[in-house]
Amino acid sequence: MAGTFRAWMVRSSGVAVLAMVVAAGFSGARPSAQAPAAKPAPTFTRDVAPIFQSKCEACHRPDNMAPMSLISYEDVRPWARAIAQRVETRQMPPWHIDRTVGIQTFKNDRSLSDEQIDTILRWIAAGAPKGDPKDMPPPKQWPDESKWQLAGKYGAPDLVIKSAPYTMPAAAQDAWWRPVSDTGLTEPRWVRAIEIRPSTVKGRRITHHALARLQQAENMRSELFTNDPNVSGDGLFMEWAVGKNGDEMRPDSGRLMLPGSKIVWEVHYHAIGEAITDSVELGVYFYPKGQEPKHREVLALFNTFTGARTMLDIPPNQVTTTESFVSLKENARIENFQAHMHLRGKGMSMEALYPDGRREMLSQVTDFNFNWHNMYIYTDDAAPLLPKGTLLHLIAWYDNTRGNKSNPDPDQWVGWGDRTIDEMGHAWLNITYFGDDEFKAEVARRNGSRPAALATTPAGPQQTAQR
Repeated sequence: MAGTFRAWMVRSSGVAVLAMVVAAGFSGARPSAQAPAAKPAPTFTRDVAPIFQSKCEACHRPDNMAPMSLISYEDVRPWARAIAQRVETRQMPPWHIDRTVGIQTFKNDRSLSDEQIDTILRWIAAGAPKGDPKDMPPPKQWPDESKWQLAGKYGAPDLVIKSAPYTMPAAAQDAWWRPVSDTGLTEPRWVRAIEIRPSTVKGRRITHHALARLQQAENMRSELFTNDPNVSGDGLFMEWAVGKNGDEMRPDSGRLMLPGSKIVWEVHYHAIGEAITDSVELGVYFYPKGQEPKHREVLALFNTFTGARTMLDIPPNQVTTTESFVSLKENARIENFQAHMHLRGKGMSMEALYPDGRREMLSQVTDFNFNWHNMYIYTDDAAPLLPKGTLLHLIAWYDNTRGNKSNPDPDQWVGWGDRTIDEMGHAWLNITYFGDDEFKAEVARRNGSRPAALATTPAGPQQTAQR
């Protein structure tokens, strides 16, 4: 959470004194007598440490990806001002889903609630007091990152597949490594969970992302999307990127691997000033033999523009919007939403256009940040149920102006490309397919237990019944 502290707009009476306190440099400045009485000042040990354990320490701990630890008071106190700025502007923790539209319940929500933000800001406004050491919660036990993270739930992976190693020189252009590995399977197996990772901790420093494509004797795109030109990534199986390393299938759903299949890797490496040799490995957890899930799940990439990749054309010094439509050939449940763009990418939305003409905004990212590949995994009773014939309407927007601080050169035309300075535009979606009778039963079950924490477009009861 490095950065220069600056004043911000406060949002509640409980933190109304914050700007004055900061301006005084924590010198003890107090609000005027007319200000409303403030809540008791939070302390680190009692109020703030539990929040950091829940939402921040996953990255902010020793030998992890974040630039500083947020475990102890001594770790945190020097960063108090920077934390205030990043928390108030919702830059940290990284969670870029729009809070005003679409589905709002996610299994992996790491965002801070308004109450948690208020607590952190009031703590800093009060001078960031440590509090009573007896109030400090026990240290959180984090799993050993040299081990498989899903092993605690499923045990050791049933199958581990490794890419051929690659040596990235200390100084070089970015490289895309595309070896092929045999799975060794001699019979069909259903997958219930997948984990992917660079093989070493050092390898994480040079690996921008890694894709594993499942190459086998079938074409899922033609079967399920009628060769739709807006669907790419045929055979996608799993992706590793910062903040994303595994998938678990919902109950009674799975991905199918066939005998003789192969994994085709695409690993994007970049130089960091030190020569490092690494590979990527895929841990696969199978359903027990003879246990076949009812539903098949696939991972798809839906382009957010229409036509070939050459159609992505972003002029200099302007904001550009693209859109696409993908027709679902079968009844489907959308398990997650993940936007993927590069440095000019600013936002992406996914809307359902139902066969009867109704429309519903499902999810929208309005503050995309290329440094974080967030996958927003819907909760079981919020994952959208879409009947066959539904159109998924995808819109993406790009800021190729000087107003975009991430923009390397706003005077350049930008098109599709693998390099970070090029652009992309697609949504990663895990999709589970249902037969007609099963789909009707799932819709009926959902209608009987519809979650309250769901924001939808005002389309009336018919739309509600469809979800």
